[in-house]
Amino acid sequence: MQVITTCAEMTALCREAPRPLGLVPTMGALHEGHLSLTRQARTDNSTMAASIFVNPSQFGPNEDFTTYPRAFERDLELLAAQGTDLVFAPLPDEVYPDGFDTWIEPGAVAEGMEGAARPGHFRGVATVVAKLFTITRPDRAYFGQKDGQQVAVIRKMNADLNLGVAVVTMPTIREPDGLALSSRNAYLTAEERAAAPVVYRALQAAESLWRSGERNANRLQAAALAELQREPLVSAVDYVSVVDAATMAPLNVLEVGRPAMIATAARLGSVRLIDNVVLARVNT
Repeated sequence: MQVITTCAEMTALCREAPRPLGLVPTMGALHEGHLSLTRQARTDNSTMAASIFVNPSQFGPNEDFTTYPRAFERDLELLAAQGTDLVFAPLPDEVYPDGFDTWIEPGAVAEGMEGAARPGHFRGVATVVAKLFTITRPDRAYFGQKDGQQVAVIRKMNADLNLGVAVVTMPTIREPDGLALSSRNAYLTAEERAAAPVVYRALQAAESLWRSGERNANRLQAAALAELQREPLVSAVDYVSVVDAATMAPLNVLEVGRPAMIATAARLGSVRLIDNVVLARVNT
């Protein structure tokens, strides 16, 4: 396994690497969710590359860039055990050198939910992913469904800019009690961690209602919100939204053959957790 810190060297190595090449972009602090991506990438491709880069441009001014979990040596051990060939681990100045001034501004797909709650977030995500795609020229890139809107933003950018990468989405990996794996779960106190599965339970409440035949988005959202509000440790709910699973456009009524997604962001104390469930059954 080679660890590369410059864009030029990574580009050169990827150009010579056996194809197909699969890329797993990460911000480090790896967990089983990330490893499910690397396992699939290893299975699908002759060369497997991963990036470790805590991207400053996707954090807002009052967010957790400086405190975001970092475990670089452990991450390298995990990636080596997965059979990773190339690890791209640049410093911020390598990705955003002096004078960097070109940004990708996603459109409507990024307007709601995370885009509304975290202004500028998806500009940072789209720009860094476009740079990673340009640097590595992957045949496939792997992302987790937990960040459902992020995946939609990347898919739209990839299509609109003819980047030619097969964007592979892998299922959300959860703890036994349903909590979606996230590097930020490390911020939770013991009490908050015990309460955190309420986020998934809220989505399950809406999903259960949908499976029983409910197609009104407001009623699905209300079911999820009611579950969240029953938990005293939930200090705020940023949103509960039912959207088109591809475009992220808000829905009023769910239609046959049009996959939808219900997503939420809730705070337990000061810790913000996001999750989503795709509602996609084409025969009812």
